[in-house]
Amino acid sequence: MIALRRSDRRGQDWIGVELGVPARTVSTILRRHKMAYLRDCDPLTGVPIRASKTTAIRYERTRPGELIHMDVKKIGRIPDGGGWKAHGPQMGRSSAAKKARIGFDYVHSAVDDHSRLAYSEILTDEKGSTCAAFLARAATYFAACGLSRIERVITDNHFSYRRSTDVAAVIAALNATHKFIRPHCPWQNGKVERYNRTLQTEWAYRQVFTTNHARSAALAPWLEHYNNQRRHSALGGQTPISRLSTTS
Repeated sequence: MIALRRSDRRGQDWIGVELGVPARTVSTILRRHKMAYLRDCDPLTGVPIRASKTTAIRYERTRPGELIHMDVKKIGRIPDGGGWKAHGPQMGRSSAAKKARIGFDYVHSAVDDHSRLAYSEILTDEKGSTCAAFLARAATYFAACGLSRIERVITDNHFSYRRSTDVAAVIAALNATHKFIRPHCPWQNGKVERYNRTLQTEWAYRQVFTTNHARSAALAPWLEHYNNQRRHSALGGQTPISRLSTTS
């Protein structure tokens, strides 16, 4: 049980189903061995870190499309041959590594508040026009899954969201409204923030990739698994797509 927690970095509900024991038993054993909560751990290493602030009021929208959470996660690109995870932290301190400006991938994501259905793309920047085009494609993806109506979109206050006429135009075309979180309160966009952590743990840092292309190619299969097969503890062990189908 402890080994499974360390290798897969998943919670008590998932481990319980895998081992055929009650989730409460898993929780008791994890606490007995002083295993830190996942929310308090670094998604890459699993090492406990100081937890970020979370909202005191948990909520869930009553129908699909009522609220879509949207965000961008910036992650460092992988040099050919692998980065420091493949070769050790000393690689990042080398002179060659410091001179190599490989840049970042911008992972744009949208998550439905009710079903947790998610859509992600790796893009080259986070400009307003890029965010707008992503949102339009996300809406198309959601519609293909049965989520045909987006009522609201919530984002942080980054200028690419707040000041972009392109983003405003796409939201207007969807006949939706745009909501913004309060400044310095990222937990108000908590569904996609939590998804970003899962994205890092289970896709970006789950295995050693030796090329950036290999990691990018692994995103679509992982997203398919997330939406259609991965059990979600917040959904009572259901998958996002199954919860969506029960309301259509």
